[in-house]
Amino acid sequence: MNFAFTEEQELFRKAVREWCSKELTLEKVREMDNKGEIPREIIKELADLGLLLMTVPEEHGGAGADWTTACIAAEELGYADISIAVPVLFLVETAWGFVTDKYCTEHVREEVIRKAARGEAFIGIASTEASGGSDVAAIRSTGTRDGDHWILNGEKTYISGTEEAKKLGGGHFTLVRTSPPPPGAAHRGMTAFFLPINAPGVEVGKRFEEMGRMAISTGSIVMDNVRLPDAYRIGEEGKGFYLTMEGFDNARLLIGATCLGAAQRALELGMQYIKERKAFGNPIGKYEGIQFDLADMWSELEALRSLVYRTAWMNDEKYKRGRFTPLEVTKYISAVKLKVPPFAFKVFEHVMLWMGAWGYTKDCPLEMGLRGIMSYYIGAEGAMNIQRIIIARELLGRDYIPYK
Repeated sequence: MNFAFTEEQELFRKAVREWCSKELTLEKVREMDNKGEIPREIIKELADLGLLLMTVPEEHGGAGADWTTACIAAEELGYADISIAVPVLFLVETAWGFVTDKYCTEHVREEVIRKAARGEAFIGIASTEASGGSDVAAIRSTGTRDGDHWILNGEKTYISGTEEAKKLGGGHFTLVRTSPPPPGAAHRGMTAFFLPINAPGVEVGKRFEEMGRMAISTGSIVMDNVRLPDAYRIGEEGKGFYLTMEGFDNARLLIGATCLGAAQRALELGMQYIKERKAFGNPIGKYEGIQFDLADMWSELEALRSLVYRTAWMNDEKYKRGRFTPLEVTKYISAVKLKVPPFAFKVFEHVMLWMGAWGYTKDCPLEMGLRGIMSYYIGAEGAMNIQRIIIARELLGRDYIPYK
């Protein structure tokens, strides 16, 4: 048992943190939050650092990084951009770029994967529909085969990166039903596709006015008789649900690492404040009401950091050596998604309470973090109760699935 990162990983963390300290300052994050966009030069520099689609193999344009190293990047980006906008861009492309590349055709790799790794295109996930996001098996969008093409119809909503895809080019991994499901197996009969944002019949809806992570867009996508060649199909026909779950797992892991970084930054800003702010003749950090809260949150942060990186190691062992089954790793990934975002939200909330009236102003950067982390708490890449169902399913067995 070895809890140390490799020398290469430590050097990588240092390089990412140094870049963030210069290019992704809190002042820059506030500017992006106010303007509602991530500058193209930031995206290009992320690509130059090898961060975009970093888990994709080198021969396909990525860095060939493992998931532990990807978590290091996510943690550092979360530490720097507490609004979570740049981390969303990073983790969406890292997770969904990986699963797309793993199962797609060379045509799709050439059209989007290699370009996205260079910061010249965007790739995201479009699975949520107006009828619900958690019940993936209940999607209503359809795909009908027409010779060597497919006709896609339906609507996806609350989709990250719609504006970025329009500006940069690219598109989204999407899921549609291509055949009726057999009785008792609603997750079958679905197929994944790469949906180019500029394909005829694709209409991008108005950008949603969200609460947080303001620098990256969220919108809707309508597919009206979108005709795609079979080369845009991802993986086997009818197996799209399983690919989607693989993408969600990897995204949830990176969300955990992102929230670790953001929570760490909030605690550090809080500690600096309680050393300087005086009340009743003493720095408020001298009072046990503050100290005990700090000690509890630091302890929980370290415990959750161990969970995240143990899970990242398990994910690497699954892919490299088959040491763990996908469902064994899924259980731990769901624990990460269940525990880390709510904890990070709590850290921002408590530290803002330490800060009093100043914490309630936009002069204090922490409100950006509270708004941003809330997206993961509510359910981006998987709601809290879905994670509980997954964990209980793996502990008790499939006979105890509540919706069966």
